[in-house]
Order: sequence, then C-alpha cells, then structure tokens
Amino acid sequence: MRRDGHVRVLPIHVANKIAAGEVVERPASVVKELVENAIDAGAGDIKITVTQGGRKLVSVLDDGCGMSRDDAVLSLERQATSKILDVSDIDEIDTLGFRGEAIPSIASVSRFTLTTRRRDTDEGTQVQVDAGVLSGVSAAGCPPGTLVEVRDLFCNVPARRKFLRSFQTEESHVRHVFTVHALAHPSIGFTLVADGREAYRLAPAASLRDRVADLFGADFVEKMAEIPEKPGCAVRVGGFVGRPNQNTPTRRGQYVFVNGRPATAPAIAYALKEAYPRQQGDAKPAVLLFVTLAPNQVDVNVHPTKREVRFRDGSAVKNAIMAAVAAALNTGGATAQPPLDAHFAQPAAEPCAPAARPTTSAPQAAAPASAPTQPAVRCPIAMAAAGRPDWTGAIPRPAPVETTVEIESRPKKPWESCRFLAATETGYALFETDSGLVTLNPSAARERIAYEKLLYGNGGGRGAVQRLLIPETVKLPPADAARLRESIGEVEAAGFAIEDFGDDVFKIDAVPQMTGGVSATETVATLAHDLTEPGAKRAGERWREETVAKSVARSCAGMSRALTAAGAAELVEELVACRMPYVSPRGRPTMIFTSSREMDRKFGLS
Repeated sequence: MRRDGHVRVLPIHVANKIAAGEVVERPASVVKELVENAIDAGAGDIKITVTQGGRKLVSVLDDGCGMSRDDAVLSLERQATSKILDVSDIDEIDTLGFRGEAIPSIASVSRFTLTTRRRDTDEGTQVQVDAGVLSGVSAAGCPPGTLVEVRDLFCNVPARRKFLRSFQTEESHVRHVFTVHALAHPSIGFTLVADGREAYRLAPAASLRDRVADLFGADFVEKMAEIPEKPGCAVRVGGFVGRPNQNTPTRRGQYVFVNGRPATAPAIAYALKEAYPRQQGDAKPAVLLFVTLAPNQVDVNVHPTKREVRFRDGSAVKNAIMAAVAAALNTGGATAQPPLDAHFAQPAAEPCAPAARPTTSAPQAAAPASAPTQPAVRCPIAMAAAGRPDWTGAIPRPAPVETTVEIESRPKKPWESCRFLAATETGYALFETDSGLVTLNPSAARERIAYEKLLYGNGGGRGAVQRLLIPETVKLPPADAARLRESIGEVEAAGFAIEDFGDDVFKIDAVPQMTGGVSATETVATLAHDLTEPGAKRAGERWREETVAKSVARSCAGMSRALTAAGAAELVEELVACRMPYVSPRGRPTMIFTSSREMDRKFGLS
C-alpha cells in the first residue's frame, strides 16, 4: 500500500467499491436493497430469482411505478434519490430507502442490467453497467414496473468474492431476507425462485395472521399469542409473541419491525428480555413484533444497512413493548407493578356452577358402580395455553376418587374441554384436550404457584404463616447471614418469623404455611444462600422479594406429593390462575402442548 502523506480525492470507481463494501455484504444484501426499492415504488407483486445462492444471478421483478429514461440513468449516480428533497425530510423518513447508494454500489461490483417502464408510457428503458462502467442505454419493450438483474456479484473484487460462503449458506440468507420482507408487507405478493425451483409463492394476504401461516404453517400460528390492538397510542405494538414454554436457543426466531422496516434497537432487546420470565439456558422466545410510531420519533440513519434504529424516547418504546407482551400473555402487566397490598383488594369472584357433561361427546368407559358421579369442573387450561385465561371464580372440586376426571373449559377455542388421563411413573401428568395432549410437570407447576402466592398474594398465600411448635435455629455462613439481615423485611413479609441471635445464628419461629412438611432450617439456609448468589440483583426495585419468593417456591416444589385425579385437576386450576403459568420461576416449562395435527404429521397420518 502506497503512503506518501498527501491528501487526494478518490477516483469515483474506488469510492463506489468502498461504498459497496458497506451496503453489499453478500447476495442477500442485494436482495434486501432491491426489494426495498420495489416496495417503495408501490409494487403489489415482487418476484425474486437467485442462482447459486445469488452468486451467479440475483433478479428482482416488480410491478411498481417504474422509471423514465432520464430517471433510470440518473439512478446510477451516488446520492441520487426520489425519496428525500431537503435536509428536513431526514427527520420524517417514511420509506425503506432514501440515501441513493444502493443502485450505484451494486452496479459497481457486478454486471448490472436495469429494465424499467412507467405506466403512462408505451416504451421502457434498459440500462446496462459492467462493473461500474455504463455500457449501454436503449429502448426496451417491457411491462410496467422494474426488473433488476445482478450477475456475477463481486466480479471485479475477487477478495470479497472469496469471503462468500457455500451456495446453500448464501441461499439461506436470501430466504431470510425474503421472509422478513414478506412478513413486514403481507398485502404484497412475493415469489422466490432458487435455481429454477419455486421455493415460495405468496399471494397478497388479507391479514398478518394469514401471511404468518403461509410462511410458517398453521401450527406455528396456533402456538403464538396475538398482541391485542390498542389504537390511538403514540407507540403502537402489534404482532405475535411466543409463550415462555416454547423457545428457541437463538434470536433467529425473533422478527422485529419498526415502521415496517426490519430493524432492532437496544431498547427493543431490553424490553423483550424484561417482558419474559427467566428462560432455561437463556432461551429466546419467538416473536413477530411490529412497532409503529411517528417517523420523527425514530432515527433510521444510524447504521449503513439500517439494521439498527434509534428512538427519540426509548423509555416509551420499552414500556409499550413490555405492556403489549404482558397483555398478549395475560401476565397482569409488566411495566409498572402495583403495590402488593393492591392484590388483596380484588373483588370476590362469583362461584361457578358445576357444568353437566355434554351429551354429544364420545362415549366414555363406564365408571365403577361404587363411584359417585363426577361433576365436570370448569378449568381454563385451554385459555392458558392460548394466552387467554379469562376466567374467575371459586371452582367446585371433584370427588376424590381415582377415575378419569373431565375438566370442561368455557366454550371458547382453541380447546373446548380438557380431561386428566394419568400420572406417569416419571412424575408427569397427562391431559387430553379436543385439539391435542398436554403434559404437565407438577414440580414446576407447584413452584410457579408458590412463587406467585408469595409475591402477589394469589389465593391469600402471602402472609399465611405456620407457627412452629418448637422453634428451630440455624447457623449460617457469614456472607449468607449478612445478606439475610439486609433482607429480613422481605423475608418476614413472605411469612417467616426469624430472630437474629447473634454470631450468625437465627431462630425460626414461623414459616409460610405452604412450606409445611419442608425443613424450616433447610428452607432458611437455602434462602440465605440464594440472596448472595451473583446476579441475584436484577433490574427493578423488587429483586429481593422476587428472590425470596423464588427460593421458597423451589423448596415447595421439592415436596413429594402423590398426584391423584382430584389433585391434578386442582393443580391445573391453580396454575392457570397464575400471571405467568407457562414456566417456573427458574425458567422450566410447566406444561407442553402437542396438537393433534402435529401428532398426525409425526405418525404420517396428515
């Protein structure tokens, strides 16, 4: 490399190659830029064709507004754009592209052909560029719209070409770009052809739900919770969110859009992390998140490829996303926790009358003559799995007999009924619904129930104490004892009566009523240790209360209980009354749903 200390202006072909390095990383980058131009041009149908993962050919055909001859030639100049006119427009950007860099950058590192025609003309224009050098402009017969063909990408930059991956890898990146833009614009038809094979043909969809089903399948949509609409908000959040018991190990299943643009921001990542409970193994929930706000409230010009945006009011966006996810999962709100005493002021629920068994259901095996008639129990496990546990009330318990218990939910999809089948030798409980099977982890379920009773007072659990006939004492390590002293208020609020005897010895006079049968000294020792674990202090002001509740709940989960039919029904009822019934406080799934459609597919019956 020559260095002589002099400053000089770079030749235009060098500058274009440098710009291409920022905009064009791989064939998928070309697809992204051309598809965004097509969308901005008002296209109703877009066809993408790639060969050899896009190395040999990337072609994007649209039926948008097209260009005149002069505009087509001018589009090859850097900073030539039809989307902004003045510096003030930068604060009101409502298009996907605006810089005027994509076309000249792509044309500078490929054999480039642009064929376009406006609807109000009878003749189109074809422009050809060979590695940044204009080689021809001619009239062309073509339909209204624009066709861009990019061949031999990086033909004049062999060093960049060597960094490309296998055809399969590059094609997978193209498919990802296709997917995110098809999701962002369901009203546009999209087609993807790879090496002569039609991979996708998506007709314009009537709704986002239909487009999601077309891309990922109906099963995927059924497992997602839809974010309810809240019109009139300054920051609107829509889409679908996965339930906490259905996660992926990476963010690959997370699709985030800001004003229709595939993009993200630190505020969004933080909000999603805080809106969900801790996930086992740092799993990531699947989300299809659409954030919409005024264009002047978001800066899309902070990243060369516009992958990341910046918000004028990041806190408002975070709060809106957390509230939206909470509403979809019916967790009772994630942004501002009400005072704990507010949970005791809930109006008393009206008891539900026992429901008769439906006469149209499939015949069941006759119960023994000695067994009393089992009343059906209203149970909202159906709505819990669907993200809609819209039920209240005291629920009549079934008679404690060892027969199959049927639990009927309110007549609302996706499940009309749910009945307990059996408890397995490995400790799980199986339930059958009209649309599949539910496998319940009783230990994780008890842990979630105990956690919420302690933290929120659900069912009067908070403050319910059990006095010990004979007080117990426990000696703690110095660090554990110090932390316990700091958090004694939160510990006593959970139902403990503990007195510091000095010399790191504590006397235990009472424990939460739900911990009956568990060693008081072991529970307090575990609790004190959990308070000192690194990372226990999370964002927010209630971390001590949460840690106390989580620790005690873990002790309760270890209690050995035989799971009877009546006990299983009661456990499910308590679980679905929780704000977050899908996972334990430690991130373990409480229940897993397998749809009948999924089982049919696995058994080759679909």
